[in-house]
Amino acid sequence: MDKKLWKIGFFTALTSFVLMILGTRTILGTELVFKNYLAFGLFSLTVGIIGAVMLFYNMKIAYRIFMVALVLAFAEFFRSFLMNTDGLGDLVGVLSLFMISSFGFGVAVIVQFIMMIIQKMKEENNS
Repeated sequence: MDKKLWKIGFFTALTSFVLMILGTRTILGTELVFKNYLAFGLFSLTVGIIGAVMLFYNMKIAYRIFMVALVLAFAEFFRSFLMNTDGLGDLVGVLSLFMISSFGFGVAVIVQFIMMIIQKMKEENNS
């Protein structure tokens, strides 16, 4: 099971890294420097680790909510790059990516803990 979790986390991190580079370098046409790659790598690594840890602790509902939030965050990231041509599209896109993914993580953890409490209450009532 650990190999599977490692692969899922790595795939999530790699996909996030590639999407961030694709959006910034290809769509915006911005020249990337080492600090950009480092920041993208740290964010992607964090996202991959969060996903793998959620699955490691059997937080499947939280994992699904977090992945949906991450997909929505990247959709907003690209939408912002493509639609905002006033010069702030890059800043708004990156900030929306960070905020939506953070919000999704928070909601995912809260929902998972609520589900855990409900399950414990059901077990206590059945005993």
